[in-house]
Amino acid sequence: MAYDADVIVIGAGLAGLTATAELVDAGRRVILVDQEPEQSLGGQAHWSFGGLFFVGSPEQRRMRIKDHRELALQDWMGTAAFDREEDHWPREWAKAYVDFACGEKRAWLHGLGVRFFPVVGWAERGGYDAQGHGNSVPRFHITWGTGPGLLAPFVRRVREGVERGLVQLRFRHRVTGLGRSAGVVDTVTGEVLEPSRAERGTASSREVTGSFEFRAQAVIVTSGGIGGNHDLVRANWPERLGSPPAKMLSGVPAHVDGLMLGIAERAGARLINRDRMWHYTEGIENWNPIWAGHGIRILPGPSSLWLDARGDRLPVPLFPGFDTLGTLGHIMGTGYDHTWFVLNQRVIGKEFTLSGSEQNPDLTGKSVRGVIERARADVPGPVRAFMDHGVDFVVEKDLGALVRGMNALTKEPLIDEAALHRTIAARDREVINPFTKDLQVMAIRGARKFLGDRLIRSAAPHRLLDPGAGPLIAVRLNILTRKTLGGLETDLSARVLREGGEPLPGVYAAGEAAGFGGGGVHGYRSLEGTFLGGCLFSGRAAGRAAAKAVD
Repeated sequence: MAYDADVIVIGAGLAGLTATAELVDAGRRVILVDQEPEQSLGGQAHWSFGGLFFVGSPEQRRMRIKDHRELALQDWMGTAAFDREEDHWPREWAKAYVDFACGEKRAWLHGLGVRFFPVVGWAERGGYDAQGHGNSVPRFHITWGTGPGLLAPFVRRVREGVERGLVQLRFRHRVTGLGRSAGVVDTVTGEVLEPSRAERGTASSREVTGSFEFRAQAVIVTSGGIGGNHDLVRANWPERLGSPPAKMLSGVPAHVDGLMLGIAERAGARLINRDRMWHYTEGIENWNPIWAGHGIRILPGPSSLWLDARGDRLPVPLFPGFDTLGTLGHIMGTGYDHTWFVLNQRVIGKEFTLSGSEQNPDLTGKSVRGVIERARADVPGPVRAFMDHGVDFVVEKDLGALVRGMNALTKEPLIDEAALHRTIAARDREVINPFTKDLQVMAIRGARKFLGDRLIRSAAPHRLLDPGAGPLIAVRLNILTRKTLGGLETDLSARVLREGGEPLPGVYAAGEAAGFGGGGVHGYRSLEGTFLGGCLFSGRAAGRAAAKAVD
């Protein structure tokens, strides 16, 4: 039986597009299949903030940030905390990825036309010792154009492949099986779904209108993770993070369901580190949702007072922006699913950024004027919309009214006004103390020594109860599902491995389906800015390796 193509790529997100673009450059014939309609081309990356992890970049040097490979590798390994036998390939991928981030990554993207916002962000600051979790220096580079801007050159290269007759785009094709001939996986079967005009991210029909079977010399799985499938998230939830939350918001559309991972496993692939996952603790319900349970993540500056459901401050170093999974584990040990930010208008105007391309129209639209207007605004427009319409926001002039509003949002009144007043007043006394024993106040002062934070991410220290900085604001924070850190085990050529460690003939994997490389390149935690980059790096590796392997 003749082959329909040289390679079949399953999943049209960033990793799949990157792999396909590399195959096109090598002159290979590709069938790119995806269960969603064409308007969802690009997958989750379209909705992203476009953050990328670079080491020793021109942007860092301009901001007087000294960074180098040894420091980045120390941070990665201290954050990942690899400790399992199956971490061999994830560890090798981690070393290779840090080399990529230090080396050709930026030049490669720049050559494709990708540009970057000049101010470098400092995410996942850790707060432990030098060899523990966190970024020692700012490394979060925002793509000019956010997620859509990063996707653009890869979409263009794939569409050029279509024009050259090298690429077939098969949308509304849902894969249900992988088959073999003479021991090699070379057949992809599945169901054809009815055409859909569903807008990007919204639910599309699952009505089956037919079946398909495609054959090729190699198959690349780039189908994403499990973040949109809450049942699967709960089934894989690790004990170290406590009990899974009863309520979770979705940071990804429902079609990010993880079903392809099971299909690959049944075909002989080894799925490892399935209990490693990355969910955010600062989720808010989108007042204008695109998909069911749509949540948005707050990217906070350092000044908000972070309280548990009963109004107690979270322990050191669980400050905003320091340790996502450490905070998640603490929250799930409290017996409640939610926490609170308490702040004021001066803080929210300076420090709140909302994750996602649609929440940052200035950056997504590449508008210099829009960025300047954002910097000048008391509160940026997208944040103001949540203050006005978001169900998780309480905005009041005095603390008593704020507490009543907070208690109205929960099943039982857990916040005591007098106790909260004591907590805030004590914090405020430390803000005006030039010495201070409050480590969050120290962190705020430390952040403002970095020019980027001082300019756009950190409000000048002041009393939260200062009437001139009001009104007061409380934000109820929910758990927000996002990324799968485990996945299909792969070697450095992105070949999927079997239980014995040998390659599964004909199968490659990249992106979130491969734990962004190796089956878990991040280990237990991420340094942020590494998810999109992981799709690029692993997708490129898979495309190049498959191109060399086929005739």
